[in-house]
Amino acid sequence: MKIPGKIRFIVLISSIILLQNCTQAAEGSNAAPPAPELPVYTVITSPATTYQEFPTALEGKNNVEIRSQVDGYLDRIYVEEGSYVRAGQPLFKIDSRAYGEQVNMAQANLQAANANIEKARVEVDRLQPLVAAKVVSDVQLKTAKANYAAAVAASSQAKASVGNARINVGFTTITAPVSGYIGRIPYKKGSLISRTDVNPLTLLSDISEIYAYFSLSELDFIAFQKKYPGATLDEKLKNMPMVDLVIADNSTYPEKGKMSIVDGQFDKTTGAISVRAVFPNAQGALRTGNTGRVRMPQMLSNAVVIPQESTFEIQDKTYVYTLGKDNKVTSKPVKISGKTESYYFISEGIAPGEKIVYTGIGSLKDGASIKPKAISSDSLLRAKPL
Repeated sequence: MKIPGKIRFIVLISSIILLQNCTQAAEGSNAAPPAPELPVYTVITSPATTYQEFPTALEGKNNVEIRSQVDGYLDRIYVEEGSYVRAGQPLFKIDSRAYGEQVNMAQANLQAANANIEKARVEVDRLQPLVAAKVVSDVQLKTAKANYAAAVAASSQAKASVGNARINVGFTTITAPVSGYIGRIPYKKGSLISRTDVNPLTLLSDISEIYAYFSLSELDFIAFQKKYPGATLDEKLKNMPMVDLVIADNSTYPEKGKMSIVDGQFDKTTGAISVRAVFPNAQGALRTGNTGRVRMPQMLSNAVVIPQESTFEIQDKTYVYTLGKDNKVTSKPVKISGKTESYYFISEGIAPGEKIVYTGIGSLKDGASIKPKAISSDSLLRAKPL
């Protein structure tokens, strides 16, 4: 069948158009993708405060084991577990009847001793004129005087026994030596209490101040000594800034603490030295046994600051992508000397004025070209303050 000329012309034109489209598609597949547009940050320096954190265990100002100084049955318990008591407040009562009888017996012995003193005095008074008149030998008078001295000594001993018995009666009422919170009470009314019991009656914790104990390594301790002015360790501690306490829920305790003491020597096993910070705790929010982290501030006058989003890690090293004059990026390792919530402080690797890729670094490689979009350090710091 003969194809009309008009149809042949349409088929030819369609073939030419299809061929051109295929050629353009092939050329497009071989073309390089456009350089990505990424934000670029110019590295700056700024005064800043960085923090060093140390895990800590908290203890109250005074933690006193309450024990009985006499044996006997526990007659009364005046307090509840967890209650707050003041110094001198009664806590426990030991059955005092046996100790009361000891007082009565000691008083009776004292009365007998005083009677013996009177008897010995009468004998001395009787013999003195007889010896003067040489009716009796002076040996008898000397013996009478010795008996009198012995009677006086026996009376003093009996008086001491009365005092000791009364002290034991006083020990049957156990009072709080300091103000604080009552811990667990393992004994119940009617329990037999002994001075040699392994467990105390309770633990009384004075938490008006909280001591936060933590350890410094030898290098940290040397750095601490160099960092703060002062001729002695006490002077250096006084010149230290106040420290913060980060508690278990990662919130910061509202009261600031003061560095107080350093242990006298390093622990041979751990190679660390113990340090204490003191925090006010008037509201009783902290208790003995709490844990947390002591945060020590470090003032930096001209810190090299970069955003944390601009970094990536390879084999425990931190890197950034710097921008060259030809808009090609190069990875550089950096050394971090401190950090805040959003920024790193750099001690080595980059200098102020260098440009680094701010975000979008996940797909970059060394030598890749980008289309830089400058971002202002001032606007970044306003959005994310140091």
